[in-house]
Amino acid sequence: MASRTERFKTAAVKAARTARKWAQNAAREADRLLKEAQKRAKSDQRQQRIKAALRRTGKVLKAAGRAAIVAGIAAGIASARAEKRGRRVRKKR
Repeated sequence: MASRTERFKTAAVKAARTARKWAQNAAREADRLLKEAQKRAKSDQRQQRIKAALRRTGKVLKAAGRAAIVAGIAAGIASARAEKRGRRVRKKR
């Protein structure tokens, strides 16, 4: 029969092995969670960049639309003025 100290030592060794196993599992889980968090952070940054690019594109298209409207109005006004004046026949010299 094993003595009291031997039983204590074997129990301590067993507990240490179990603790080491749990620590390794915890480390693996922490690594996995860290990788996932980094991946999400990257995708969030990517989404923010995409949203910013879309906002800029929207602003450019808005400005282009306004310019097209102004150009159309200017063309309409010029056309109306031209019709109002009527065609002038130039005299040949």
